[in-house]
Amino acid sequence: MARMTTELTPARRYRGAEAEERRAQRRAQLIAAAVQVYGERGYQNATVKAVCEAAGLTERYFYESFANSEALLLASFQTVTHRLLHTLALAGEGAGGDGQQRALAMLRAYFGALQREPRSARVFLVEIRGVSKLVDGALADSLDEFGGLLAHALLPPGRKLDPLLTAGVAGGVVHIALRWITHGYAPDVEVVARTALQLALVLAHEPD
Repeated sequence: MARMTTELTPARRYRGAEAEERRAQRRAQLIAAAVQVYGERGYQNATVKAVCEAAGLTERYFYESFANSEALLLASFQTVTHRLLHTLALAGEGAGGDGQQRALAMLRAYFGALQREPRSARVFLVEIRGVSKLVDGALADSLDEFGGLLAHALLPPGRKLDPLLTAGVAGGVVHIALRWITHGYAPDVEVVARTALQLALVLAHEPD
């Protein structure tokens, strides 16, 4: 009897890789479409059908990557957040100078990104809130990361990060952003970034 083997031939491995690439591409299309649809009509009014139509895909491909609409919202939020935090980190690294200059560069990048990409801003700031405990947890994690970036720029070497203070500063900056967006992105980015910096500088104060 011939010995059975589970080893894949190169051709089968290639086809498998192609299939995974196509699946990843469809997932990315759905996330991009979701950000667009959420930005236009809000999460609560965004149906699976509407997202699939915006992505140019049939609904069966939705369930290939996501269990439900909440899973897509979470993935969209995480994608937007990862991109935004990466932008902030690069801005801080490129600023040089002291911690205050690095933090200001991050805040300029933050408010600039929100203004340039209002649909993503809506996902990051508005649509994510109050959907479920899981989604609220993702929001809390993102605020911790955001605050951590600012704290890393501002804290002197050896100073321990205060998680509660860091979360408070990050939440405060987000509230500044919400008010700024509500008022039509006025004043300009430089002014609002310097306003937010005044709050962020609390992180650098010596505790009593």
